[in-house]
Amino acid sequence: MPEGFRFYDLRHTGNTLAADTGAKLKDLMVRAGQSSERAQLIYQHSTKEHQRRLAANIDLDVRRQQSATASGSGGATVHPLVPRPPGPSAPRAARR
Repeated sequence: MPEGFRFYDLRHTGNTLAADTGAKLKDLMVRAGQSSERAQLIYQHSTKEHQRRLAANIDLDVRRQQSATASGSGGATVHPLVPRPPGPSAPRAARR
């Protein structure tokens, strides 16, 4: 085993790998034998590769939605990110 290796580190690695496959928080808790979300999150880490995949999947999903909207085949509408025009704020009831 490499110097400094701890079997305890496998818990972190296992949780991170399982999360990267798309496992839900509750699934990870069951696998690790955790009873609280806080305890589970201690053992789960994010990787640069996972963040890149998330960004790529978000981009792909937005492009798919834009394409579906442009072709008229339905799908969710993607709203452009534009600043709100200045003006009076909406009534309190409408802000919910």
